[in-house]
Amino acid sequence: MKYIGAHVSASGGVHNAIERAHEINANALALFTKNQRQWQAPPLSKEIIEAFNANCIKYAIDKTKILPHDSYLINLGHPNHESLVKSRNAFIDEMQRADLLGLSLLNFHPGSHLNEITVDECLTRISDSINMALDATSNVIAVIENTAGQGSNLGYKFEHLAQIIEGVNDKSRVGVCIDTCHAFAAGYDLRTHDDCKKTFEQFEKIVGFNYLKGMHLNDAKSTFASRVDRHHSLGQGNIGEDVFKFIMQNPAFDDIPLILETINPDIWKEEIQWLRSLMD
Repeated sequence: MKYIGAHVSASGGVHNAIERAHEINANALALFTKNQRQWQAPPLSKEIIEAFNANCIKYAIDKTKILPHDSYLINLGHPNHESLVKSRNAFIDEMQRADLLGLSLLNFHPGSHLNEITVDECLTRISDSINMALDATSNVIAVIENTAGQGSNLGYKFEHLAQIIEGVNDKSRVGVCIDTCHAFAAGYDLRTHDDCKKTFEQFEKIVGFNYLKGMHLNDAKSTFASRVDRHHSLGQGNIGEDVFKFIMQNPAFDDIPLILETINPDIWKEEIQWLRSLMD
């Protein structure tokens, strides 16, 4: 079964994100459990958690198909020790918030070397950061998102993802989210059925579909292999429609959250409907 949704607003409380997902006929969703551009946030209250749980039941949302995203401020590969500790503590807090909500996944961007340490050193710091977070929490899987490779961001190569996973002690609590826009911008072609087949064969060989815990479905304003992260609405960018048909018709992408981060929330409902139509 395909679980399709969007990264919806949690304004007014995380419980509201469930209702907003229902309004666009989604059966999966992403959200921030706190303000993504601030380090600190008030703890989740008992009332908010109860309201969240109640809405999941009311709108028949399976919590395993919710893919929360951590703060954009966090850099688990930061070259500066104090900044690294700050990021690690914030990431542990994000994992704990997900656990309090009964969620099993937390999506995050792996990190950046900021041109101050080597790629390998940065990837090792990211793995170590994940290990610390897993040791400090239970249940939640740390889900590494591939990046476009903009600036000094790592995670744009499948090999980066595999190397991070290799350094994680508990392989049962680490996974990957593939963003189609990021993959395309990083140099993984998705414009035709054959391109998709080759790219995901590479993913299977280097990382493994057993680690795929979610996807972000986005077209790209950016050009192929540009290393520029610019999302677009489905079928309106430089990737086109074939990749979304490939994903919707391929059982390898069943039973994971497939999340829109496209640029126009006003048409998310139509985009979800269109994706479902591709299964026919």
